[in-house]
Amino acid sequence: MANMFGIISDIFVFVLLPWLIWRGLGRQIPIAVIPILIGILLAAFHVPVSQIGIPSALGEEIGWIAVLVMAFTAGLEMWQHPGQDTSSDAFASPSIGRLLGGAVVALGGPFIVGSALVYWFFLPLPGWHAPRVSPGIAAASIGLCIAVSALPVLIGVVRELDPVHSRVGQLALKLAVIDDAALWIGLAVLQFIAKGPSALHGWTHLQFVAILLLIALTYAGLWAARHFRHPPQWVIWATVPVYLAAGSWASHQLGLHELIGAYFAGAIMPPSWVRRLPVEQVGVFSLMWLAPMFFGHSGLRIDGDALTWPSIQGSLILVVISIVTKMGAVWLFPPVGGLNTRQAMSIGALLQCKGLMEIVAATILHEQGMLSEFAFAALMVLAIISTTLTGPLFRFFAKEKS
Repeated sequence: MANMFGIISDIFVFVLLPWLIWRGLGRQIPIAVIPILIGILLAAFHVPVSQIGIPSALGEEIGWIAVLVMAFTAGLEMWQHPGQDTSSDAFASPSIGRLLGGAVVALGGPFIVGSALVYWFFLPLPGWHAPRVSPGIAAASIGLCIAVSALPVLIGVVRELDPVHSRVGQLALKLAVIDDAALWIGLAVLQFIAKGPSALHGWTHLQFVAILLLIALTYAGLWAARHFRHPPQWVIWATVPVYLAAGSWASHQLGLHELIGAYFAGAIMPPSWVRRLPVEQVGVFSLMWLAPMFFGHSGLRIDGDALTWPSIQGSLILVVISIVTKMGAVWLFPPVGGLNTRQAMSIGALLQCKGLMEIVAATILHEQGMLSEFAFAALMVLAIISTTLTGPLFRFFAKEKS
């Protein structure tokens, strides 16, 4: 009975209540930030929610599975083409080289600048040093969170843009796809570096099986993309849980977070298969009705004593760093020739959105001891502010279009 009361409380506080608030606000802010904010407020004011069974064990499981599915669908969405380009914005389609170069600058600029500023000015402050890693790794972990762009959230944002802005939105999506892949690669690299030589010590046959499994999944995806492009629908549905489970298991065996494997498992599925899956519907359902418990519990995990005025100040400074460096990087090296300042700033405004991926990344890094309690709290607040500001910032720079 206690377990049932706990999951009911979890659903009400982190699913139904955020939905009601979201609808009450006219859907003006992303729904994902509301359960996070509720969790943070409960932690900050030390509300004894444990007395009503929050967080519940079943809620933890449901939220975790939902985020695994969202990471998997984020990988699948690399092959999606949301919306049609009916924009009248006048600029040529980017070449692959220019697009990759623009993505590298848009991600690398904020990462380098953010990591350097964190290393020199934030880590010396009380409470910011990570418990298990060197200052360099801690700074790079925060820098990666500052630099990331939220692909799943941006897909939804771009779908809602006016047709006149769709060309800019589609270009931002192409950059976000590359940034999103770089995020997961960066998380894997940082975890390996943090473990140092011990990362390969004590390997058993399971680790080698995991590597072979990932190679086999990749080869199977490439083979199917060429020789088995249009299988029966049941084959595709039967393959999805196999890829998701195998990718998650393999990354866990390699000492990485399961979400990393889930993302790459989605990314290596045959594109022709992916386009026959209701990726958007599954992602939206998970986001609206299941994942809020994960995000709410993530907010609850914040040390309420760490959420002080100095940490909030730190969050606000990180917001400024994130926005200025992301928009500045796009302006300095546009991903396509012919962009005017308004268009470049509009793309930068979309790309600075942190959304769910930064929350997930910060949670992974915090669990690995690569972020301090202060840094984790500041990054959670950064994700909320950044995601909420995306729409107003974009409209501010795009409104000059007559």
